[in-house]
Amino acid sequence: MDDRLLFCPGGAGESLLAAAGLPAFFKRAFTRDQRDAPTVHHRAWRALARGGALAAVLACALGAGIAQGEPSHAYALWGQPKYPAGFAHFDYANPAAPKGGELRLVSNLRTSTFDKYNPFTLRGSAPAYLQAMLFESLLTGALDETSTGYGLLAESVDVAADRLSATFRIRAQARFHNGKPVLAEDVRHSFETLISAQAAPGYATLLEKVARAEVLDARTVRFHFKSPDRELPLVVGGLPIFSRDWGLDANGQRKPFDQIITDTPIGSGPYRIGPVVFGRDITYVRDPDYWGRELAVNAGAHNFERITIRIYKDATARLEALKAGEFDLMQFHSAGDWARRVKGRRFDSGELVKAEFEHRNPTGFQSYFLNLRRPHLQDVRVRRALALAMDYEWMNRRLFYGSYRRVRGLFGNTQCAAEGLPSAAELALLEPWRSQIPPEAFGPMPEPPRTDHSEHGLRENLRQARELLAQAGWTLQGGTLRNAQGQPLVLEVMDSNEAGIRTVAPWQRNLQKIGIELRFRVVDFALMLQRMDAFDYDITSLNIQGTHNPGQEYAQLFGSFAADQNGSANYSGLKSPAVDALIARMVQAGTQADYQAACRALERVVTAENIMVPAWYASNFRVVYNAQRLAFQAPMPPYVQVMENWAMAYWWATPPSPTP
Repeated sequence: MDDRLLFCPGGAGESLLAAAGLPAFFKRAFTRDQRDAPTVHHRAWRALARGGALAAVLACALGAGIAQGEPSHAYALWGQPKYPAGFAHFDYANPAAPKGGELRLVSNLRTSTFDKYNPFTLRGSAPAYLQAMLFESLLTGALDETSTGYGLLAESVDVAADRLSATFRIRAQARFHNGKPVLAEDVRHSFETLISAQAAPGYATLLEKVARAEVLDARTVRFHFKSPDRELPLVVGGLPIFSRDWGLDANGQRKPFDQIITDTPIGSGPYRIGPVVFGRDITYVRDPDYWGRELAVNAGAHNFERITIRIYKDATARLEALKAGEFDLMQFHSAGDWARRVKGRRFDSGELVKAEFEHRNPTGFQSYFLNLRRPHLQDVRVRRALALAMDYEWMNRRLFYGSYRRVRGLFGNTQCAAEGLPSAAELALLEPWRSQIPPEAFGPMPEPPRTDHSEHGLRENLRQARELLAQAGWTLQGGTLRNAQGQPLVLEVMDSNEAGIRTVAPWQRNLQKIGIELRFRVVDFALMLQRMDAFDYDITSLNIQGTHNPGQEYAQLFGSFAADQNGSANYSGLKSPAVDALIARMVQAGTQADYQAACRALERVVTAENIMVPAWYASNFRVVYNAQRLAFQAPMPPYVQVMENWAMAYWWATPPSPTP
């Protein structure tokens, strides 16, 4: 990680994900700076993620405003949906937007190529935005709400009064790209395929509380749940749906799902795959027969005739291509690039515009993840010492142009953020685990170490770090910390981008002062993904994008069962019965007050475990766009999580200027 903010690219139906406040990781919402370390680009999380479809809805278990047991056009986790039945369009959409033209984007993935068209499996890399373009879900969401799903493939959703099932009625006009209707059997097939061993494992984790999908008739499917849970209708409503015909060979035999690699996907989305330079560039073309173009949820959307995604070899090539007019929009995650390099003739003429778009998204928790599977990192005192040696305040002044804010905990800028001392309700949840969790969880919400509290802040922090290391059994011998076995304390930060050394170097220097050697290793991105799948690293930088409504997905991030599951998203390897119990209480909560208490208790425990060294975040998107080719309706909706997804869905091409 350098001074760039890691960000995650969005997937299909980002609106639902954003609507439910789901973390961008769920979306392969995995757009980040392509030079940064893998945000949750890691396969298991990435697959859950990539498609907006998947769970954009993992939200808090709170009462829905729509009467349960009655079919409705929408499902809200609490209160009433903003948009009533029969609404014309989302407020931020321009139903008069012209259709046509081309949007040219740069790939938002770290990979320098793609080798498959199946975004739901563990191995290989699919093209950027493929799931967003080709696949749809039963429900979608709005970018100006945090917790509501509206019918997309489904014309109605009916949640049982006991909350043990949700029934979806599929629109009669819904069609796949091969012209066949979207049927309940396709929904069941998609569900059963995604929870199978042939799909990325994150799906099975996310859907573990769903018992089965039942086909009631050709257009009606009912999902049965293992226990009452208000979030689950949105979880299953966000599943990407694909045709049963995808993967059939010439004889009608079905391939194993993980062997469906370059078969053209059969989805129902507004775009199809167009011209491709396989492994490098891909163009998505608007489907002239798209079944859903008249839906209210699609009014003013999908305006470009073609969306071309190009891959460039590195960040410098991307920036120079932008300045040369080779593509139309680029988000910047580097404060240095934004301040120093985003300039030139096209900026001076007004063709290229620098813009900052404010959002109201959760902060997420971009951090350096410490792998507790490594013996040297299993003592919380060692992990705390590592955090004390990071001088974020110096980096923000000297490297980031004061652009960023420090990450604090898991749920910043949401109702779930813990503050001050634990409430009585939080203490009731924490108390049974007092002997198994750090005592800091019972005090004021732990804060990242600061160096600006006094003139000698860093020196004081390093002195405290030495004391913690000594308590953990490390002694300074000839300038090197060694344990009782004489082993030196040597750690490695793994990154796929050499620019990451810029922010690691100050940390290295500070750690060297207390006898710790911190190495920085750059590996090829494909190798990095392999090593992450196998948890073969000491430290790596990741961005877990936040959610307004955390839920079962946090079991994949911090659950004990996931710690030993290769390809899971438990990057730190945390195993804590307390954390497991608090995640369960969070998901099972029956009231908003209970939900908030569980979220905040979870945040206190995870933060006190010091499994991450917090990094930084920005409260806006820094974007360059071509004002001569693109137009949009201002202001940006508040819960956009991926700039490119908003542009692809709701911007439009300006008519070319007349030739003199």
